Amino acid sequence: MIRYFVINNYIAKEFLKTVLNVSLAFFALGFIINIFEEINFFKDFDVGINVPIMLSGLFVPSMLYNMFPFIILISGIWFFLKIKKTDEIIALKVSGMSNFSVILIPCFVTVVLGIIFITAINPVTSSLVKKYETIRGGYEKDQKYLAALTVNGIWIKENNFGKNYIIRSVSLDDKFLNDLTIYEFDENNNFLKRIEAKSADISTLIWKLKHSKIIDKDGKIILDNTDDLVYQSKYDIKKLKSLYSNLDTISFWNIGNEIRLLENRGYSTNEMRAKLHRSLSFPLFLLSMVLLSGVFTLGIYGKDNTWRYIFTAIFSSVLIFYFNDFSAALGKTDKLPVEVSVWMPILLIFIFGTVGLINANQK
Repeated sequence: MIRYFVINNYIAKEFLKTVLNVSLAFFALGFIINIFEEINFFKDFDVGINVPIMLSGLFVPSMLYNMFPFIILISGIWFFLKIKKTDEIIALKVSGMSNFSVILIPCFVTVVLGIIFITAINPVTSSLVKKYETIRGGYEKDQKYLAALTVNGIWIKENNFGKNYIIRSVSLDDKFLNDLTIYEFDENNNFLKRIEAKSADISTLIWKLKHSKIIDKDGKIILDNTDDLVYQSKYDIKKLKSLYSNLDTISFWNIGNEIRLLENRGYSTNEMRAKLHRSLSFPLFLLSMVLLSGVFTLGIYGKDNTWRYIFTAIFSSVLIFYFNDFSAALGKTDKLPVEVSVWMPILLIFIFGTVGLINANQK
């Protein structure tokens, strides 16, 4: 019993070391690449190198979080090949362990890591990305067009024909903005007038206002209760319904609140529900990556086939990620239920890895 505990502890530690090394390598590479992108962004601003460095430090952890399944796959391949190349796998088998037992420990470690990532690390990376966007957004050159969903309703800021407009609506229902107010300002942001409407058909960029009235800056009603007013916007129903903040800024613990907010305001919740299920399936996704790496490496017998199987594993992983994105796109466009679009690719990988592991365990 003690012997198996020592062996399992050794496997877990070595696997964690491998994951840490691969993660550090990805972090360093991502940090360097992102610094150059930030430097290019700030080339027209009078800022020091400390700003791009700081922003890279805020952004890269989130990038690492999103790439973690791929990191686990690479770590698994590296770890299993290492114990195979050094003949540690033979020693483990002599001690009574099978391929299944060897893979089981990294699987357990990975599931624990997945739970820690979504419950503890994700809130941290979300907070960092939010800070990143706040700082970087202050340097954006074009801030004439902006739309946001808040607890106080839907807000839109835009510039049309040399005038500035701020629009507020209580809710979005089907293709209509309800209880709409349009504030009009001149190019110097002096208030000119406002338009109030019971609703607006925003199926096109030319909004059709219903039961509307125009009120000048002194509060005098110029036109009352008309259905003939139109407003030309940069936003139609399609653009507004796909309007979200960067999903990376929303932590796992806040997804439920965001879904309720979107539902109350009439927005599509597909992307937010997809994020919820991606988070819930994250540990299983990581587990599937370990199974896949173990099948392709521990199932190799003969040095001549090693690189062929490694190439096959990496190529398969690329196909998996493309399939995952394709399935997610089907979910966003209602071609598939959101839950199916998220879980289906992961379950297929898991089944493939499990079947392959059973075959490898018999060797």
